[in-house]
Formats: sequence, structure tokens, C-alpha cells
Amino acid sequence: MTTATNQPGFSREELLICVIARLLQGVDHIAVGVSSPIPGSAALLARAIAPSTTRVTVLNSRDLQDLNDGVSELFDQAAQGRIGAFFLSGGQIDGSGNINLVGIGEYPKMTVRWSGSFGSALLYYLVPRVILFRDEHTRRTMVDKVDFISAPGRSDSGIYRPGGPRALVTNLCAFRYDKQRGRFHLESIHPGHTLEEVLDQTGFEFDKPDTIPVTTAPEPERLTLLRTQLAALIADPYPAFAERVWKITALAR
Repeated sequence: MTTATNQPGFSREELLICVIARLLQGVDHIAVGVSSPIPGSAALLARAIAPSTTRVTVLNSRDLQDLNDGVSELFDQAAQGRIGAFFLSGGQIDGSGNINLVGIGEYPKMTVRWSGSFGSALLYYLVPRVILFRDEHTRRTMVDKVDFISAPGRSDSGIYRPGGPRALVTNLCAFRYDKQRGRFHLESIHPGHTLEEVLDQTGFEFDKPDTIPVTTAPEPERLTLLRTQLAALIADPYPAFAERVWKITALAR
């Protein structure tokens, strides 16, 4: 049995931000949506760590993007190989890395409908480092097989695909995606959670080592960065998130 114990001194959000920031090391251009505060904060932390080599684009942000044609220009940049990392999620994610953004049930007569796939398939194919993120790790979100494939985790040989999933980060743990096997490998379990909990809440099978480490706690210097100069910057695209996590208000910005 692998058991992780609570470690004081940081919030759940700060832990997840630091986990994702480590996955972004060495990426020159990170793009993220305006509805993704934890990945977006991680991208800004990665830029703060390597400011001379890291660019961040937050779609629809007031100050953190320089696109002239919005998401259409972002798609063009991805096709040109000018985006190094992006984030995707889904109402369902399965063990092959497939994501579902359309709904639950048999298409087209679904019992639940979501917002739709939009550009997820394009970016999943083209961006070299796609990180899947879901803040709800339960059997309704981590499923054996998605009801609808908005974007596939892997492609047949002979199909041009420079991009694809690198990792899956949830509120319980972090997985690495094994491209050759087309499945996830459990990398670590977050403090306060156990392997039994991860197994109980995951609908798909995954690989795991004999000894599963506890997710590394946030580095003190990165926590300081987040709580000082970055909190106010994060409040631009994610005001409600910054106010909830760091008590940064509109007046303080």
C-alpha cells in the first residue's frame, strides 16, 4: 500500500500549479485558455523561472497575449510548429488518452451535452507537449472508454502527428503517457491521497511502479513567486481564482 500524508504550508492549487510547471520546463511557447486557471498559473510560473526563453499566451487575456486574430492565429501557430505546449481536458478522459468534450450517451442522442470539441483535435495532433488536466478525478471523469472521441490520444502509424499527450494531472495524482503502449503510467500520488483511492476512482487500467512516490511538494522559492509577483499577474486572466487562492482583489490589482 502506498500512503501519502498531508504536508502543511501550501494549498492544493499551489501543489498542482507546481506539478504542471515542472512539466513545462524547456518549452519556448506555452498557450493556455482563459478558463484554465491552474494550468495558466503554471505557465506563468514557468515563464517566471525562465523569462528569457519562455513565452506565454493566455487566450482572451487583457495583457497576456499579442494575437491579432485570436484563436484562428493560435491554430496557425500550432500548424507552423510555433507552440510547444498546450492544455486539454474533457468531461471524460480514458486510459488511451482519448478525450470527450461532446457529451454522455450514444451520439447523436446524448443524455448530456457539453460545449463541444472546437479545436481540441487540431491542437492534440500538432502541439508536441499536450498536458491533460482535470480537477475532478472520479469514475465519471476517468472512464474505461469515452462515449465520444473529441480528440484521440494516439494515431495509427503513417499518420502525421508531431503532437499528443505527455501527462495527465488530476487532483489525486500525476500520470505520464506512454506513447508506445498508448496508456498511462502512474508517476506520483499527491500528499493526502493513497493508491487505493486512485484505483477506486479510476475507471481505466494504468501501469504503475512497485513503489509509488509522493508528489514533490512545491519548492519554497516557487511558492514565494506565486504568492508575490505572480498572484497579481494571474489576477488579470483569472480574477476569481486569484482572489480565492491568494486573496488578491480587484483593488489590489
